[in-house]
Amino acid sequence: MTWRTIFIKSKAKLSYKNDYLVVRNEEIHMIHLSEINTVIIDSTAVTVTSYLISEMLSRKIKLIFCDDKRNPQGEVVPYYGCHDSSKKVHEQLKWDEYVLVVWTRIIKEKIINQSKLLHYYENDNYKKLELYASQLLANDITNREGHAAKVYFNSLFGLGFNREDVSDINASLNYGYAIILSQFNKEIVASGYLTQLGIKHSNYFNFFNLSSDLMEPFRPLIDKIVKDNYGNVFDITMKLNLINVLNKKVRIKNREQYVSNAIGIYVKSVINAIQKRNIELLDFFDYEL
Repeated sequence: MTWRTIFIKSKAKLSYKNDYLVVRNEEIHMIHLSEINTVIIDSTAVTVTSYLISEMLSRKIKLIFCDDKRNPQGEVVPYYGCHDSSKKVHEQLKWDEYVLVVWTRIIKEKIINQSKLLHYYENDNYKKLELYASQLLANDITNREGHAAKVYFNSLFGLGFNREDVSDINASLNYGYAIILSQFNKEIVASGYLTQLGIKHSNYFNFFNLSSDLMEPFRPLIDKIVKDNYGNVFDITMKLNLINVLNKKVRIKNREQYVSNAIGIYVKSVINAIQKRNIELLDFFDYEL
């Protein structure tokens, strides 16, 4: 089972040899591809061979590139995630309005997890979020998600905080969300579906609309890491803490799983719930704080 996240932060050459990722810089390191879940290239001075990229695609290993400011900029996504991708895409194109029922339940879980995090920090506003979750209507026509978000972020980071501001907090949140989003991209493609075709997210310029819809309950995992390092600048230490989120463990289906594996289980349950029109089939992780 893949589990390792490889972080390349300085000049290096990455190549492939006999089922191993070979990292050449001051020294030579070799890591078996069977252990690798994600490779993050955090420097523009890194060279990657096409052979390695091809092998990573075939093994569904995520490769993320950062820009000159060391922020995630893009990733390598395979054309085909499974043998019957065309069949799955045809199914996806036929999804009907029941997907909004599934999406509404997903958003409820997100607000519940946000409430649990506020409760963990002994912030009484968790009660407001519990109320918003209970008031959620189909397709969130009363925008409980938006109201919850405002209360939630102001409770976590102060009344003056705004998600649109340029700040180290927002830079950290965005970096962490990009790591989670990438893992969802991987699992959705591996299941044979298109990340572009979302449920509520439908931006023509967003390549990952469906991933953006499905990842919502996992966002508080990132929020907690940023909150626990509140006051720190957005530096290499913060990045490593955020990247490590995939190696944290949560409970899902009555078992402890790495977050990276829990995302795979959850994505499959979402697809299953849509196909069988039954939200009881959704498998959410237990947010134990």
